[in-house]
Order: sequence, then structure tokens, then C-alpha cells
Amino acid sequence: MACVRSVREPFDVHTGVWLRLEELAECGVEATVPGGCGIESWPTGYMENSVSYSAIEDVQLLSWENAPKYCLQLTIPGGTVLLQAANSYLRDQWFHSLQWKKKIYKYKKVLSNPSRWEVVLKEIRTLVDMALTSPLQDDSINQAPLEIVSKLLSENTNLTTQEHENIIVAIAPLLENNHPPPDLCEFFCKHCRERPRSMVVIEVFTPVVQRILKHNMDFGKCPRLRLFTQEYILALNELNAGMEVVKKFIQSMHGPTGHCPHPRVLPNLVAVCLAAIYSCYEEFINSRDNSPSLKEIRNGCQQPCDRKPTLPLRLLHPSPDLVSQEATLSEARLKSVVVASSEIHVEVEHTSTAKPALTASAGNDSEPNLIDCLMVSPACSTMSIELGPQADRTLGCYVEILKLLSDYDDWRPSLASLLQPIPFPKEALAHEKFTKADGERLVFPSLQMPRFFPTGLLWNSVHSCLLSVRAGKDGWFQLYSPGGVACDDDGELFASMVHILMGSCYKTKKFLLSLAENKLGPCMLLALRGNQTMVEILCLMLEYNIIDNNDTQLQIISTLESTGVGKRMYEQLCDRQRELKELQRKGGPTRLTLPSKSTDADLARLLSSGSFGNLENLSLAFTNVTSACAEHLIKLPSLKQLNLWSTQFGDAGLRLLSEHLTMLQVLNLCETPVTDAGLLALSSMKSLCSLNMNSTKLSADTYEDLKAKLPNLKEVDVRYTEAW
Repeated sequence: MACVRSVREPFDVHTGVWLRLEELAECGVEATVPGGCGIESWPTGYMENSVSYSAIEDVQLLSWENAPKYCLQLTIPGGTVLLQAANSYLRDQWFHSLQWKKKIYKYKKVLSNPSRWEVVLKEIRTLVDMALTSPLQDDSINQAPLEIVSKLLSENTNLTTQEHENIIVAIAPLLENNHPPPDLCEFFCKHCRERPRSMVVIEVFTPVVQRILKHNMDFGKCPRLRLFTQEYILALNELNAGMEVVKKFIQSMHGPTGHCPHPRVLPNLVAVCLAAIYSCYEEFINSRDNSPSLKEIRNGCQQPCDRKPTLPLRLLHPSPDLVSQEATLSEARLKSVVVASSEIHVEVEHTSTAKPALTASAGNDSEPNLIDCLMVSPACSTMSIELGPQADRTLGCYVEILKLLSDYDDWRPSLASLLQPIPFPKEALAHEKFTKADGERLVFPSLQMPRFFPTGLLWNSVHSCLLSVRAGKDGWFQLYSPGGVACDDDGELFASMVHILMGSCYKTKKFLLSLAENKLGPCMLLALRGNQTMVEILCLMLEYNIIDNNDTQLQIISTLESTGVGKRMYEQLCDRQRELKELQRKGGPTRLTLPSKSTDADLARLLSSGSFGNLENLSLAFTNVTSACAEHLIKLPSLKQLNLWSTQFGDAGLRLLSEHLTMLQVLNLCETPVTDAGLLALSSMKSLCSLNMNSTKLSADTYEDLKAKLPNLKEVDVRYTEAW
């Protein structure tokens, strides 16, 4: 016998590879072909012809006396092949693999030419039982029968509904732990569309879809799984109870506790919702893609003869020149334009009282952003998009699901992050059915509610939910600002977002600079209408010297004085400014130590009693001050050393200090309740040369980050911390 040292499995059970004696030898298998002679004269070596799995007539474990250990006997036409493994476990693996492969070939042949469907159904059940009882542990053991049935169904489209359901029920046990293959998903989708009220949908498809939502990692690799999930949910919506059934399904996916134990459920549900909503507008989006580019339209260089027919409705923001050219055309043609397609009917009514358009800067070659694209031509004041009945039902179902997802506290922040940047097509955002129904917003579900942001939610979390998270892409904050197509409440939601952002923002100055640069007009408009949040914003802009232009400052002051609340807050600002000037006037002590047990009120009273423009060293050690005193500390222009040892000064105060006291050199935070969330903000204080974080909740990662970002840091105390 030909013996080789190492042994490994020579068979690929996934593909129909050929058995060759030389391959067996390379795999470390002792292989012989017995004839009618003694062992010494048995031929060994390479076989002249390969042997396919289907040619194997029988596979047996050797049982005669004195047979070699751990051998298999394969009976083939014209002889026998002996395979010797290294141990009994490997021999049994080969034995069951070969047996399984032989049976798979048999069922492929039987089910490739079906004659009587009752026989076919019986063979399918036997095939399923074989897969379930096989001792082999491999994904292909269950996937191969599913692929055989999938091919059978795709090649026989004339089956009755009852035969469909019988086959689905027969393969149901295999679907408990396996995703259906693509062709089978297509068959399931068809069944959901044609028989949404079938019990198979509830009893068989429900566990399959639940498994997909819990375990699928990427719908991009298996889009038909997403399509099957989408059609299954629509089938649930067609039942008598409608959305109540869908709601119970969502509840079952979340689980009874306050936290969903399956992290993939929410991303998968959102992916299904977004794909379904997109499909409602897909035909119109495709027609829009044949239109001129936004840059060409804006620059007025469109050549009609070189283009395909124009799209039914252009959700574009043209230049004033183009608008004036359109206005000179026949007014009768502009009064009403109706375009119908098989799925979508779009009606545009033109009037002369539309909002003025924003002008694009000349010579700018960049594409307009989402908000510019959504701004309809000044000749258009109202717009309605009517979907077909099926698309309308799909839209209503999946927008309602987005609202249901936002009802779960643990899902709400993640949902907001998944909806950034804005993933909906422009047509959906301009469609009233999508943006609002029954007076309640469907897009941006529950984000407008203060309860969306729990107390103490980090600025980064709020930022990722509201502001744009990618360059050139607008966020919900921009979409709902006054002048945006989604703003239909006179800016109330926009003001609410600003209030939420300011409440969680420790980079107040940076955020105010962004507002002054991009949204000063909307802020002034809302302040003029008496919105208190915007009045506070304008006052802060003046207080922090955000606005450099004198004329703009005077305009802000005039806006504040035009309302009662604005006038009152501006007067308070003037009083604070006078006190600030007195506080920062040169003079007073250079060192100051507050008595132990002093409070925030005591510190405020002391600083308001005279000038502290020369104060460089302030010790609040062993006092009762909290983060609230930070608003007084940031007004000390010469402060270089601050001792907060054993106080209740926390993260919020630390963030405020990091933004304003950038020249601070020595900071003592020993035994304070600060955490990584606040300590990370210290990375902007480049002048720090001594930092005491003894007995704080400092982590090793944050410590390494601070060391890398503070080049002047020479003395650091991290004893009794994780970084020690």
C-alpha cells in the first residue's frame, strides 16, 4: 500500500469535485484498488480516469477480519477503492460526507424531472429529514436541499397555490436555522404578494423573518432577503387588524425588556423601511435622473435638443435668470401642469406669490446642496405628488413603522443616527403625504420632542442626531430651518432643535459662530416674532462678541428691542456687560483663596464686589462650589492657576472652562467627580503645563489622548486612577 505521512479530508462536499487516487495520496490517504489477487500484487499509484461522486455505487466501513484500521471501501464500476484515515473520527467524517453527497445527487436527479407532485412532495420531506438527521456540521448540509427546492420552484411556475404552500411547509424545518437562498426569497415574495392572508405567512414566514432581522449583517450582500422582509411586513399590513399586527411584530422583535438584546434588529428594520420608501418614488426618481444636471440648469447652459424628455417635476432651485426666462413664456402654460405615469401623478400649481429664491454665487461650480434642490422655482407655490394605490399603502405602512421604532427609548438615539445624513429621496421630502399626515410629522420621527434627548446626553450624540454628519450633506437641522421645504411651522421645530443643541452643547462659542455664519437670518426672524430661544441666542452672540460687523450688531440690537422679551433680555445683558467691565478692570489681588464650605453664591458675590482683572491664582479647594461657578470663572481674563481640589466641580463646568480659559497653565482636579467626558475637553487647553487628576474617574485611554494633545504638559498626577 502507498502510505503518506499527513492526513486531511480529501473531499469537498460543497462542490462535485472528482476523486483521484493521486489527490488522495497528496492528502495523506492510503489508497489501493483491489483486484482478484493478493495484497502484494494490488495495483497502487495514480488512476488513469477520475471517479465522480455519482459513480460511487456503495460506501462501507471495512468489516472483515484483519482489515486495515480506519478504512473505507468505495465500490465503483470495475473495482473497489480503499481509503485509510488517521483515526476513526476522520474516517466517520469521510463516510457520512460521501453518503450525503450520494444522496444529494440522487435527489437532484429525482426532483429535476417531476411527474407526480405528490411523489415530489414526499421526496422533499425525505430530503429535509436527511438534512436534519445528518451528523455532519456544515452550513451546506441544510443549504443544499433549500437550493434544490429553489431550483425546482423556479423551473415549475404552473403549480397551484396549495402545492406552493405544501412545499413551503415541508421545507420549514430547514429555515429555522438558515437563511433562504435568493431564488427561494423571490418565491416567498410572490407568495406574500398573492396570498397575504395565508396562514403560511404567519406560521412559517414569521420565524424566518425574525431570524433575518436578528442575524443579517449586510443586506447589500443579499438584497432579496431585504425584499422578502419588506413584502412580509406588507402582507401583515393587509390583514384585518392591519398596523396592529405590524406593531405586535415590532414589539416581538424588540423584546419585553427596556433594552433590545439583538443589536442588528434596528439597523435591519431601518434598512427595510428606507428601501420600501425609496421604491414608492423609484419610477419618478429614474425619470429625474434623465434630466439635466443641477449645475447645467443653474448656469443656464441646457441644450434641449441634446437631452431626453424633461422630468415631470423638477425639484430644483434655478438661478434668477432662468426664472425670468420661464416667466416670459406663456402664462397660460404655467398655470397648471399635470404629468401622469403608471405609478405617480404629479401636479404643480404656479403662482406669482412664492417665496423669493436664494441666489447662487456666480462662478461657483459646486453642486447645490439638498436644501437648494428641494427649493422649488419661485413660480411654484404649491406642490402635490400623488402616488398609486399600492405605493400609497407601502408608504403609509413604512412611515408608520419609523414612528413605531422611535417609541422605544433605547432605539431612539440610534434611529436618529441611522437617519443621518438624510437618507430619503428629494421627492419624498417634498411630498406632503410623506412629511406630514393628520397634522403630525412622519419624517424625523419623535426627534422634535424633548423626550428624545434624555438629560445629560452627550453633545456628540445630539450633534450626530440633528446636525449634518458629512461634508456637503444637510442634516435635519438644515432641512427644518425657516426657508427649507420641510419647514411648515414658522420655525418652531428649528427653534426647538437650537434649544436642545444649546442645552447639551459645551462648545457654545463654536456653535454660535456656526449659527451666525449660516443661520443668522432665520434666528433674527424668529426673534422678531418673539421666540425666546432665538432671543437668547442673539443675546449670547452679542455677549461673546460673535458678530464683528457693526451694522449687523445694530440690526441684532434693533431686533431685540422690537419685542418685550427681547428688550428685557437685552437690558439684562447690558447690566452684565457693565459688571463684566468692572470685574475685568485692571487692579485687585493677584492671588485669592476662598474659605472652605464656600458656595457658588459666595463666589459670585465676591467677584461682583470689585475689580479682579489682575487675578492669576484662584484656590477653591475644599469648598462646596459646583460646575455652576464656571460661568463666573470664565470672566477672569488673567487667570492662570485654578485649584478645585475636593470640590463638586464636574464635567459640565470643565467643558465651559476648556472653551474660554485657553491660557490656563495649572489646574488641580484632585478628588473631583469629573469623568472622561469632561477631561477629554481639556485637550483644547494647549497652555496647560501642570494637571492634577488624582482620584478621578480618568481612564488609561483618555490619559494617553491628553498626553498626545497637550504638548506643554510637564507635571501630571494620575494616582488612584485607572491610568495609574
